[in-house]
Amino acid sequence: MLRGPYLVRLITLVALASITLAACQPSAGGASSPSSAGSVTVGSANSNLGTFLTGPNGKTLYTHAGDSMNTSTCTGGCLTAWPALTVASGQQPTAGSGVTGTLGTFSRSDGSMQVTYNGLPLYYWQGDTKAGDTTGQGVSGFTVALVAGSASGTPAASASSSPRGY
Repeated sequence: MLRGPYLVRLITLVALASITLAACQPSAGGASSPSSAGSVTVGSANSNLGTFLTGPNGKTLYTHAGDSMNTSTCTGGCLTAWPALTVASGQQPTAGSGVTGTLGTFSRSDGSMQVTYNGLPLYYWQGDTKAGDTTGQGVSGFTVALVAGSASGTPAASASSSPRGY
């Protein structure tokens, strides 16, 4: 039987191993998406930019000027700053109140299923801290994903001189 300092060392080792294993596990929703578990409802909100799309968590969704239909150019550091809105394999996003247009998905190169709006991939911005924030507008070619037919109070930037360089 272990006693004294040996028992303390063993308990400490087990605790550290548990903490390390927990830190290595993906968080709920995955590293690249705050909402990848199961079905996802895309909602809408209003601001001076117009009516824009929001994820299930109420946070603003964005599109990127460099993307094309069902194709994302955002990888690596870009994907860290701009997490993709994803769904579980086999799931389809649903449109919440006020959302017109077509929601869909496509398979990213990493195998995840990214949500699209009228064919364009959707992303969150890491700088938005709460629902309704639109701080990513115009950053590195990203713009708020406006609902089809929504009037924009601010011209959507197609590129940015941001030092982030995504």
